[in-house]
Amino acid sequence: MRLRLEKRPQPARHWIYLSPVLAVLVTMLAGGALFAALGKNPVAAISTIFWEPLFGEFAFYYRPQLLVKGAPLVLIAIGLALGFRAGIWNIGAEGQYIVGALTGAGVALAFYPLDAWFLFGLMILAGALGGLAWGMIPALLKLRFGTNEILVSLMLVYVAEQLLAAMALGPMRNPEGMGFPGSRNLQNYPAAHNAELIAGSGMHWGVVAALIAVIFAHILLGRHILGYQIRLTGQAPRAARFAGVNPARLILFCLGTSGALAGMAGLFEVSGPAGQVSIDFNVGYGFTAIIVAFLGRLHPLGILAAGLLMALTYIGGEIAQSELGLPAAAIQVFQGMLLFFLLAVDVLTNYRLRLLSRAPDPSRSL
Repeated sequence: MRLRLEKRPQPARHWIYLSPVLAVLVTMLAGGALFAALGKNPVAAISTIFWEPLFGEFAFYYRPQLLVKGAPLVLIAIGLALGFRAGIWNIGAEGQYIVGALTGAGVALAFYPLDAWFLFGLMILAGALGGLAWGMIPALLKLRFGTNEILVSLMLVYVAEQLLAAMALGPMRNPEGMGFPGSRNLQNYPAAHNAELIAGSGMHWGVVAALIAVIFAHILLGRHILGYQIRLTGQAPRAARFAGVNPARLILFCLGTSGALAGMAGLFEVSGPAGQVSIDFNVGYGFTAIIVAFLGRLHPLGILAAGLLMALTYIGGEIAQSELGLPAAAIQVFQGMLLFFLLAVDVLTNYRLRLLSRAPDPSRSL
C-alpha cells in the first residue's frame, strides 16, 4: 500500500476553511511534543497558553490585552493580505512598522510640550506617511529596475532597525533621561498618548483603526472594482492583463497601503503600550502578521479572528514563560509552527490523498 497526492479537478472549498482549524490542532500536538522534549508538562503548557488568558484566575487582566496585542497584528495583516492576494509580496512590514513609529513619535517630540487637540491626528498622519514612504521604496525599485520586492522589503527591515537604534541613541534620546537610550515617555505626554478609550477595556485608537481597516478591506475586496482587479491578478495574471488591469498601479497601491497600515500600527504602539522609542521597540509584529494573514485565509474577517488567536499565543506564551519556565524561543517556534502546518495542510485544498495498492512484482510471479 502507498499514498499518492492526486490533483483535484478544482480546489476543495471545505478544505479552505478546515485547513486553518486542522493546522491549529496539529500545532498544539507538535507544540506539546516540543514542550515535552524541554522537560515540561505538555498538557499544562498548552492549557496555559490557550486557557489561562481567557478563563484563568487573572483573566480579567489578560482579556483586554487581547485587543492590545491583536490590534497591530490585524492592522498590518490587512495591508499584507491585499498585496498577497494580488501576488505582490511585502515581507518588510516590520521595517514599515518601525519607520511609522519613528515618524509619528518624531512629530510628538518636535512639538513637545504642546498640548493641542490636533497633535495626535498629526502623529497618525505622520506614522501612515512614514510607513507608506518605506513601502514605496521596493515598489518604485520594482517598477523602475525590476527588482524583487520580497528581497528589497526584507532588507529594508534591517535598515529600519539600524535607524531605530540611531534615533534612540541620538536625535530622539530623552534630554532628561540621564544618558539612557530612548525617547521621552509619550504616556506622560497627554496630547500624544494613545490612551484607552474605555478604562480597563484595552480599547484604544489602534483597535478602532484595525476594525475600520477590516471593514474597508472587506468592502474593497467584495464590492469594489479595485478589489476585483486585486483578486483577478492573483488568481489569473494573464486574464488580468487582457482585462486591462494596470500592474504598476496595483504594485503602488498594495505596497503603499500595506506600508501605511504598518506605519499606523507602529505609531499606535509607540504612543500607547510601548510608550517610547527604544532600541528594542520592535517585537516582530510585522513578521508575525504574515502568519496572521495566511491563517486568516487572506480574508479580512478571517484575519480578525487569526489576529486574536495569535494575540492569545503571545499572552499565553508570556504566562507560560513566567509560570512554567518555558524559554521565549520555544514560544516563538510554537507560533512559527502555525504557518508551517497551515502551508502543509493547505496542500489538501488542491490535492487529495489516495491510498493505492502496490502493484505485484512480475519478477516474483511463478
